[in-house]
Amino acid sequence: MTTIRRFSCNDLLRFTSVNLDHLTETFNMSFYMTYLARWPDYFHVAEGPGNRVMGYIMGKVEGQGESWHGHVTAVTVSPEYRRQQLAKKLMNLLEEISDKIDKAYFVDLFVRASNTPAIKMYEKLGYIIYRRVLRYYSGEEDGLDMRKALSRDVEKKSVIPLKRPITPDELEYD
Repeated sequence: MTTIRRFSCNDLLRFTSVNLDHLTETFNMSFYMTYLARWPDYFHVAEGPGNRVMGYIMGKVEGQGESWHGHVTAVTVSPEYRRQQLAKKLMNLLEEISDKIDKAYFVDLFVRASNTPAIKMYEKLGYIIYRRVLRYYSGEEDGLDMRKALSRDVEKKSVIPLKRPITPDELEYD
């Protein structure tokens, strides 16, 4: 039985094993604490039997006007719990919060261009490659900015792909 609930401070001491995957971005403790304090609705953990952490998602809501959107900062599932649609459930939760509570126009995320399994999963969830960000990861590997329009974006303007790649300094941040 899997339980999905809000992430808590205690989980910061329990989720290290999930972050051991080489494709998972890891951050310092203050980064996680900031997300937990500022966007608690966007930070969830999936627990299995024995309160074992199976995976988590953390994100935020940001932007202005038609750029108001939910952002997936990290979603990861421990290798032994993959292929159970856990990432899909976590993504659906973040999308629903972005759509119904925060009335965002879209959800976006960044993924390594080499992470084919994740890209395929996101495409199955309805995400499109909006643009390529050159040398996004540590100044070495390109990232793909993927987006999914939400109900507020009736004309789907937020998911019209850019025709050229951009550099990290061209990204808009809040």
